[in-house]
Amino acid sequence: MAVIDPIDLRSDTVTRPTSGMLNAMFSAEVGDDVYHEDPTVNELQDYVAELFGAEKALYFPTGSMANQAAIKLHTQPGEQLIAHQWSHVYNYEGGGVSFNSGVSCKLLPGPQGLLNADQIGPAVNPPDFYHSPLTTLVCVENTTNKGGGACYDFEQIKAIGEVCRSLGLKYHLDGARLWNALVATGDDPKAYGREFDSISVCLSKGLGAPMGTVLVGKSSVIDRAMRVRKVLGGGMRQVGYMAAAGLYGIKNQMSRLNQDHLRAKALAECLSELSYVKGVEPTQTNIVIFYLHENVSESKWLDFLKAHQVRISAMGQGKWRMVTHLDYSEEQHERLLTTLGLFNP
Repeated sequence: MAVIDPIDLRSDTVTRPTSGMLNAMFSAEVGDDVYHEDPTVNELQDYVAELFGAEKALYFPTGSMANQAAIKLHTQPGEQLIAHQWSHVYNYEGGGVSFNSGVSCKLLPGPQGLLNADQIGPAVNPPDFYHSPLTTLVCVENTTNKGGGACYDFEQIKAIGEVCRSLGLKYHLDGARLWNALVATGDDPKAYGREFDSISVCLSKGLGAPMGTVLVGKSSVIDRAMRVRKVLGGGMRQVGYMAAAGLYGIKNQMSRLNQDHLRAKALAECLSELSYVKGVEPTQTNIVIFYLHENVSESKWLDFLKAHQVRISAMGQGKWRMVTHLDYSEEQHERLLTTLGLFNP
């Protein structure tokens, strides 16, 4: 009996290093990063800072830690940040906003996880009204995770930035999938570097590295980020082996992200034609969000997926997610397109 190659589309974090990435890791020159003596980490930080036109960058083990450090750097306890109601910093970072920084969130709605500039001003608490928390930070996410991989129009990014500057607010970008957005839109990363006070960019999603996120910004921000990273337990030693993976991913595996986007769009088109699917969110990058009709048995659907060796993410209330990535092959893609048509609710 033929063995079926499992298809895992739960996330783009399930990837494994390519042979080229492994070679880069094994040949990396390393040192003690806590002493700033790991040459590969230093090279990665300098490369990403230059890419975004930023003054400085700092390597973190995870995206959540980088985001949490940025929030800590831009706020004081008792203050408030503005974010989308579906934002990763609120929904998927373990309550770190309150635990690490003592900050509350004002959550705003918006299609596909996107905010617009007109929402920001009315959401800011009056600075002289001491009964409410002082608003000091706006966080946006590009691409949006729960919003289905949607990309911000850069003009909207700029418009929000103008509001932030006019009101004296700091501006942070959770760029966990910013590489996908840059490939999809063709935007200049240096333009992003000019707009934000800090940007986190993840290396372990579309780029396929085993770990790592880089936080970029002005030297005054990143110098303080070193202390916050230490407090959060993020000081690392010979981590250049992992930094080499991230550097390789940026230089060699970023251009192929468009392949993931095309496959995601093909999946979205396939799903939209199936009778048991209620709807599919607009698909711009590598995330496909879709909804089953209410009369479809979730347990039957899960049994069907398991029988065909397919793994995807349930997001609750009939909402499902598929994420394409570099370990999702063309053969798997063609097989999945056929498999989806076989389900009989």
